Amino acid sequence: MHPADRDSPVLHILYLSFLQTRIFSDLKFIILWLIGAITCIYVPILNETSIRVLLALPLVLFIPGYALIAALFPTDEDLDLIERIALSFGLSIAVVPLIGLGLNYTPWGIRLDPIVISLSLFTIIMVLIAQGRRAMTDPDDRYQFPADEIMAGIREEFFPTEGNRTDKILSIILLISILAAIGTTIFVIVFPKEGEKFTEFYILGEKRMAADYPDRLFIGEEYSMYIGVGNHEYRNVSYTIEVHQITMETDESGNVSYITRMNMTDRLSVAVPHNETVTLPYNLTAADKGYNRIEFLLFNESVPDRSVWGMERINQSYRDLHLWVKVLE
Repeated sequence: MHPADRDSPVLHILYLSFLQTRIFSDLKFIILWLIGAITCIYVPILNETSIRVLLALPLVLFIPGYALIAALFPTDEDLDLIERIALSFGLSIAVVPLIGLGLNYTPWGIRLDPIVISLSLFTIIMVLIAQGRRAMTDPDDRYQFPADEIMAGIREEFFPTEGNRTDKILSIILLISILAAIGTTIFVIVFPKEGEKFTEFYILGEKRMAADYPDRLFIGEEYSMYIGVGNHEYRNVSYTIEVHQITMETDESGNVSYITRMNMTDRLSVAVPHNETVTLPYNLTAADKGYNRIEFLLFNESVPDRSVWGMERINQSYRDLHLWVKVLE
């Protein structure tokens, strides 16, 4: 035994696990994949590419389950490779929602940072336990990822030692087809086809909910609310938001509405990167008695001249929202 301390079981286990025994190849691969996924999630340039998705999906759907299986079953006789892979997917689907459920009852909530940290800690802890249990297992019984056997099986399957020229040609064609299919799948994931381009535009009440909007405004008083813009245009966009106070009236028949007054009280500019949402706090103030509608107009980089007003200006906006109000003194 290492002279670290014969009377300390903990030190003995640590010595056997991490000093005397090399880190097992599959556990090392998990840690490297975890580092790569975290890097692609947080490094500024990489997190804008689809490589992040390619590395993050296994981090959610496979790696936590595989690490747990490795910790629970350190010997070679417990499970074979196919069973380990199948159970890894199943346990990941069970573990990740449980972690999310636990986060939901914490101050951090279900957000990117807490989820990444929780999954990373869970995976690392399971890997450490797996390394320790395998190190304490007899070398003849411990589980070793059969990388050499897999490669030998692939070589024998595609390039058999006993086979004619035709078999080898067919094997090469099959191998090329498989590689082409894998390459196509990766290409589709890394460079996905652009979906529908659109922009979210919404207003929220004082409690950041789609409720409790002010409908009775007193002149000079401020009413807190929020204006949200979500960019899904597949490019960075500089938006312009205009707030107008409008007087709407109807004709004698009551079927046709028209604008008699339109006063722009605010103009805001906001730059929103693709696939991000910006929520702006806004204080609404009634300018004058007689207005009965608050109009929120969103322009997508193209703002008409001030001479354009009324319904024509509203129709030229990219998105528009409104609140019916009653202004009181």
